[in-house]
Amino acid sequence: MADVAQRAGVSSQTVSRVSNGDTAVVEATRKKVLDAMKELGYRPNSAARALKRGEFRAIGVITMGLASTGNVRTLDAIVRSAAGAGYAVTLIPLDAPTRDHVKGAFSRLDELAVDAVVLIMEVHLLDAAALTLPPHVKVVVVDSDATERFPVVDTDQRQGARAAVRHLLDLGHGTVWHVAGPEESFASGRRAEAWEAVLREEGRAVPPLLRGDWTPESGYEAGLRLADETSCTAVFVANDQMALGVLRAFHERGVRVPGDVSVVGFDDISEAASFIPPLTTVRQDFAQVGALCVEAVLRELAGETVTGVRLVPTTLVERSSTAGPGARGRER
Repeated sequence: MADVAQRAGVSSQTVSRVSNGDTAVVEATRKKVLDAMKELGYRPNSAARALKRGEFRAIGVITMGLASTGNVRTLDAIVRSAAGAGYAVTLIPLDAPTRDHVKGAFSRLDELAVDAVVLIMEVHLLDAAALTLPPHVKVVVVDSDATERFPVVDTDQRQGARAAVRHLLDLGHGTVWHVAGPEESFASGRRAEAWEAVLREEGRAVPPLLRGDWTPESGYEAGLRLADETSCTAVFVANDQMALGVLRAFHERGVRVPGDVSVVGFDDISEAASFIPPLTTVRQDFAQVGALCVEAVLRELAGETVTGVRLVPTTLVERSSTAGPGARGRER
């Protein structure tokens, strides 16, 4: 800084003001300082400036991992929105949903220079780990169970599941089977609750719930069981990847989709339209979820009090994997 000041013929204080974007510096002086910086290859020390201002222009994201389509696409949207606002993102993935792993993630967060954190995780894990968050760090959660402690942004999980089940019932199916996600997953729980609620509201039988782990392999195993259930004419699968496994199992067992069984997924991953047959599914607007997370963070950093839950609506995308009951339905 002293070298720049000497080259530009100004004080070190003026160089500091230019570095920090002070608009009170005369334009001619600013240009001399910037030219001197360029000639000398000077770069302001961002860490020092952050300490002086008390802000780092960085957002931490703690997530349960990157195997989940929803987590990856939400993270991508957060990174893009943060970059547009001039913020960097520091990612801290959790290896497992255990108390020690959650505590470890927050210990790392406390050591890092971030102004806020977005939690893409089940918020009850914070309670299990008995954590006290650093008071200066703003928090936004992607988990609509966290209705009182933090600002929340999430997809409307129940709305999407209800739309999927009603679509199948409206096509004439007597009931709908369900392949749920992991029992510990908040999203899986909300989708399964909505599935059962719609069937009970309509006075339909509630078939035994099958469960997978979000992977195509677990969907395949569930599909093999459903292929043997001759009463099954419609199935709602809790994500598209498991639905892919279900479709494979049906194909191998000679169960036609949608001729024998209709299938609906959840997420609308980019490959869903290329499944055989193209998959009817519930589209989540991950980009909107990520953008709203960053918006809430910036509002908090600006001193606003941000509370409540913002649920992003879903959309049912109808493709070729659903139709009215076929031969199986008539046989019943």
